[in-house]
Amino acid sequence: MDLLTVSMTLTGILVILLGGTIWIGVSLFLAGLAGLMIFTGLPATTIMANIAWNNTSSSTMLALPLFIFMGEILFRSKISDNLFKGMAPWMDGIPGRLLHVNIFACALFAAVSGSSAATTATVGKITLPEFEKRNYDKKLSLGSLAGSGTLGFLIPPSMMMLVYGIMADVSIGKLFLAGVIPGILIALVFSGYVIIRCIANPGLAPESASSYTWGDRVRGIPLLAPVIILVAVVLGSIYAGWATPTEAAAVGVVGALFFAALGRSLTWGVLTDALMGSVKTSCMIMWIVCGAAFLSVAVGYLGIPRKLTEAIAQAGMSPYTLIVILSIMYLVMGCLLDGFSMIVMSLPISLPLIRMAGFDPVWYGIYLVIMIQLAQITPPVGFNLFVINGLTGDDLGKIALAAMPFFIILLVITALLTVFPGIVLYLPGLMVQ
Repeated sequence: MDLLTVSMTLTGILVILLGGTIWIGVSLFLAGLAGLMIFTGLPATTIMANIAWNNTSSSTMLALPLFIFMGEILFRSKISDNLFKGMAPWMDGIPGRLLHVNIFACALFAAVSGSSAATTATVGKITLPEFEKRNYDKKLSLGSLAGSGTLGFLIPPSMMMLVYGIMADVSIGKLFLAGVIPGILIALVFSGYVIIRCIANPGLAPESASSYTWGDRVRGIPLLAPVIILVAVVLGSIYAGWATPTEAAAVGVVGALFFAALGRSLTWGVLTDALMGSVKTSCMIMWIVCGAAFLSVAVGYLGIPRKLTEAIAQAGMSPYTLIVILSIMYLVMGCLLDGFSMIVMSLPISLPLIRMAGFDPVWYGIYLVIMIQLAQITPPVGFNLFVINGLTGDDLGKIALAAMPFFIILLVITALLTVFPGIVLYLPGLMVQ
């Protein structure tokens, strides 16, 4: 069976289906079905049924809708509003002032939501009106939000890490640990960039008429407590070995409901909206994952990963050259596809190559998530750009241009993590010991 013929046929089918605006999940199923029926005599429909069942019945996959539900509750309750009120007094004394709330509020909310779009929308709906009222620089306000919102995928718990871990058969706990240091590093570098810009031009973040006192800062701590406690309980229970990611997600849901009720923002409307939002998002992700898993099996039966790996090995390509090629591929994919599709469509081919090149699958999971972060602020299908456009009505091109410095920072940090993979693997290494 000729590798080029099979690859071009499957790629052509996918391009036609996706170009015809067929749902991504359906396109993946149909491409896998066509590949098996055209090039093999295997019972394609039986394989499809088994794959769909196996990928939706595991206890690990149950963590996905639970983490989504937890994020939906926080997104729709007063907890997210209190996040800004609690952080604002602490950020006011730093060059850049409240712009840092964009960055660190996104980092904190990311640690309980697992979603980039939810993080961007939650923080943006609170901060952007405040920035406009206080005459902060519009470009820096939009750019810092777009860039920082992507942390929703990197700082654990992360929906992308869950999907990658399930598909690549990598420990979810190790992936969550691996995302902590890179997530903090990116937030600090973003903040450093804002500080440098605002020292060079103080007019980007003008002083407000009223200043915050230490009393205001102390009173802001209880407003941050629900999010900090949830982060500590959810992630701490996983890392301490007291709970699996699925059990920790369930605890997180109970905690989010408790704090929403304590803040008197848990109404029937909030609960039903959160449930419906969770069902829709979970179904969308599950459908894509099942379709991708079926396509992965079809690609495996056709021998594409094995033959491609052999071809790369014979070419004598260096590991860093492989990463550069994969990075270019993901940047192109990020212009056209969402993050989940990027993972599930590329993994059957890229993961064997990564293993062959000697890279750790845990490190590759973090690298892949950062590539997806870049896709979130890349037009024309950058979801964070759409979220901010919905909040402000600003042109997508203007928002993308504002996010460009943060895009470049993410690229530089990706290179740093590639050259020094120990930054990613340090905490997971402690977990092994």
